[in-house]
Amino acid sequence: MSQSLSDRCLALAGVFQSALLVREYAHSGRADTAERETLVRSLLITDPASTAEVYGGVETLRRGLEGLIQRLGGGRGAAPEMETTRYVIALLHLAHKLQRRRDLMDILAEGISQAKHQAEYFSPTHENVIAALADLYQQTVSTLTPRIMVQGEAAVLGTPDNQNWIRTLLLAGIRSAVLWEQSGGRRWQLLVRRKALLQAARSLLQATDTTV
Repeated sequence: MSQSLSDRCLALAGVFQSALLVREYAHSGRADTAERETLVRSLLITDPASTAEVYGGVETLRRGLEGLIQRLGGGRGAAPEMETTRYVIALLHLAHKLQRRRDLMDILAEGISQAKHQAEYFSPTHENVIAALADLYQQTVSTLTPRIMVQGEAAVLGTPDNQNWIRTLLLAGIRSAVLWEQSGGRRWQLLVRRKALLQAARSLLQATDTTV
């Protein structure tokens, strides 16, 4: 795959979309069906021809692009935005550490392969697939430190189905964060190349407005 600025923006938007949906799920037990399916499918596409193919197109990441633009544009202050940013930073950090652990990457590859077979038999968002992906998150990412501490409503976080969805969305965020690095993204670029990333993200978002 190419390593253009647009590719990096798409991957980073994927991280933001995951973080946004994790926050929503943790507080309400709900998230947009299409947006969460986009992220689950991104885990199951292992040999894409392009970054956009991972997500089924640019338009499916509209929510993530909006979150990325808000953050790069200097948006801050409100608790939900700060919570989302905390998840994004944690996902980028853990994805970087994960790639140095060949043993965990091998477990991930095998687990994703099995989940793909399950998704073909059931559907990508079937409860069995989500449970398998959540378990895969626990076997791999959860073994790294610091672990991501998800904030939310106790009643929501205590429900196994919600826990599975939150872990699956976090795993999708890790997938996007790995893709960010594979496309040439580095954390220092969020500061040094912030304006260029912001412009690229705005161009991508504008493109979704004309997609029919």
